[in-house]
Amino acid sequence: MIYGLDLLTKTLVLRTLEGEPPLVVIPGLLQFRVIFNSGAAFSIGTGMTFVFTLVATGVVVAILRTARKLRSLPWAITLGMLLGGALGNLTDRLLRYPAGFGRPASGQLQGHVVDFIETFPGHFPVWNVADSMIVCGGIVAVFLAWRGYQIDGTREVSAKNG
Repeated sequence: MIYGLDLLTKTLVLRTLEGEPPLVVIPGLLQFRVIFNSGAAFSIGTGMTFVFTLVATGVVVAILRTARKLRSLPWAITLGMLLGGALGNLTDRLLRYPAGFGRPASGQLQGHVVDFIETFPGHFPVWNVADSMIVCGGIVAVFLAWRGYQIDGTREVSAKNG
């Protein structure tokens, strides 16, 4: 579902806003602007597309391997968020040419991720649905681990997570 939502929003934004000025939704707070990001979430590490493609592939494989042991609904939701986000951006890296559709790629695994949600324009990086799911899933994963929830459905209780 997350993967589909990410692909759908990117497709709609490219069809309606690519090459257009930003669409201001709430002045000073939210606008939609298409950029092609060669870095990681929120434009971190721009220019390291190949590395992030390999990392995203590793994350997807690790999540799929972990899912075999999964017996916890909170962890299933969390890993679903992470997997959907990672697959969304990985699809762009594998299939989307660096400067948009229809232009030759500069090399294998060099596609750029479509980012389009700009909050606090000029003060915060542009992002997409996949980026938000990766960040939210990461936060929830840290919380679940901190509280002692295990992927097999058990919970470790200690003085720190009582």
